[in-house]
Order: sequence, then structure tokens, then C-alpha cells
Amino acid sequence: MSEEAKWYVIHTYSGYENKVAKTIEKTVENRHLEELFPDIMIPTEKVTETHESKDGTKTEVQVERKTYPGYVLVKMVMNDETWHVVRNVRGVTSFVGPGSKPVPLSEAEVAKLCGVERVEVAPPAYGVGDTVRICDGMLEGFLGTVETVAADNTTVRVKVMMFGREQVVELDTDQVELDA
Repeated sequence: MSEEAKWYVIHTYSGYENKVAKTIEKTVENRHLEELFPDIMIPTEKVTETHESKDGTKTEVQVERKTYPGYVLVKMVMNDETWHVVRNVRGVTSFVGPGSKPVPLSEAEVAKLCGVERVEVAPPAYGVGDTVRICDGMLEGFLGTVETVAADNTTVRVKVMMFGREQVVELDTDQVELDA
């Protein structure tokens, strides 16, 4: 029956990718639906990070990083039962597709998502100390001060006033724009 299985993309809460994948695997096992769910995958890549210690020495460390944070790929046979299995997992927000209608990916698209090296990300138009406006997510509209920009230019830490206190939040660089 797995010849009917196609790849679908599930959107999850950020940081819940592993938990969502494990929960789906456990539910599939408990309900004996292994034939309907041949594979579950979280796209990752190995990157080398350079860390500098207090005494100025630099060390390189290989780490595995999620290529697409907030997303899990599931190869499954789509029917009402399997749709409900996935949608009822805590941490799943939706299937990717128009109006949350799941759209299958081709094998070529999956191979491209999982096998192609990522292009270097250009540095953002703002830097440490700049005032920025959060333009996406739960904190949309908030102003903050940039604390750090990740070496790979994909994430930024911003100090924001919330509930009368300064809070530091980590966001994707495209969720933040320089305040005019």
C-alpha cells in the first residue's frame, strides 16, 4: 500500500519538530498504521561553527542544524484517518498547502529540500545596537534593540520591552526590519 504514499510538509511550532516526529511515529506504531506512514524526516544539515573563547582562541565545532525550522516531512498515504493522526499531534499547526489542504511534494522536490547545500545568507540591513521593528510572528509590531546577529545571518536576538520588563527573544532575520 505504500506505493500510494506521498511526501507532505507539516508546519509545527518552532522547536517542536523532533517531538512532533516522535509523537507521529509512536501513534502510528500504537495504531498499527506503519504501512500508511513509510517515512518521517526532519531535514538537517551539518555545519561548522567557529567559537571564540575568552582568551581569544578559536575552535571549530561540527553541529547538525535543522534546514527548515518549524517543518517536518512525512511520507504517508493521505486519507481521513491519516490526516487526523497528524493534525491531532500536539505542536502541529497545519499541513502546508492552500487553505491547509495538503499538497504532496514530488520525490525531486524532497531530494532538493534534503540534499542541496544552502546558499549563503546575505547580512541583514541592521546590526547590533540598532532599533528594529518585529514584522512577523507573535510579537509583530514590537520595537526592540538588536543584541546579536548569528554568524550565519539566519537568526537575531532582540531585546524587547514586554510586561514592563526587558526580554530577549530569538527571531529569524526576516522577522525583523530596521525601524525607520
